[in-house]
Amino acid sequence: MLSKGLIVKINSDIFTVKVNNKYLDCKSRGKFRNEKIKPLVGDQVEVDEQLTTIEKVLERENFLLRPPVANINIALIVTSIKKPDINLTLLDKLISIITINKIEPVIVFTKLDLANKKELKEIKELQKYYESIGIRVFNNQKIRKLKRYLKKKIVTVCGQTGAGKSSLINKFDKHLNLDVDEISEALGRGKHTTRIVQLLELNNFYIVDTPGFSQIDINNYSKEEIKNSFKEFSNIKCKYNDCEHNNEKGCLVKEYVNNNKILKSRYDNYLKFIKEL
Repeated sequence: MLSKGLIVKINSDIFTVKVNNKYLDCKSRGKFRNEKIKPLVGDQVEVDEQLTTIEKVLERENFLLRPPVANINIALIVTSIKKPDINLTLLDKLISIITINKIEPVIVFTKLDLANKKELKEIKELQKYYESIGIRVFNNQKIRKLKRYLKKKIVTVCGQTGAGKSSLINKFDKHLNLDVDEISEALGRGKHTTRIVQLLELNNFYIVDTPGFSQIDINNYSKEEIKNSFKEFSNIKCKYNDCEHNNEKGCLVKEYVNNNKILKSRYDNYLKFIKEL
């Protein structure tokens, strides 16, 4: 008889599955390789408890390839203000990929204590804009407010290397004490500190701790998907229904950019992503 469980950790070819409030270290069946199925952290699975094998991966609500997680409700995009400096291209790319995969993107700004008054003002303007298009924004100085928002959710953490992902997770639960490495001053970017993908069970939500990254491939997505992931474009009726908001005459999106109704960095990043495809 098979039991239903949740994959909470993957270390090489060992899958730790939570089954009926206990944890089993399992192997996956060889047939998954032939069927091109790769079990992910967050997957609901059926296991043979005696053989400690994963027999079936149940249907997913969604999944991400990097970080490699499934059935996620919220993706926290951890974005540092300084050391490393804020990277709006990476931020917008993450928002697009997360949105396309039907996961809610939530921005968390970190290292505000390193910013000067001018930089803090710019961050407040960014926050105001992203919230105006329906994206929730928090910072790591107001953890209680963020934890309330994450209640009963399965959450993943992603963002620029060195932005403070492990530090943020440690703030959720002081007993976790995840490894945190220092920023390399010479390179201006962080070192990878997280080695194992795992689902951490906190008081009232799950969170995935995954390796940091700074480069993301969007070539798996279409131009239409990328365009639709920019929510501020959706209610603007251009002259042509299939307008790509690029070189077309009569494009209202470009007018909105010129009139500062759409953030120029967002539009510029949209054009970059389309060009990458």
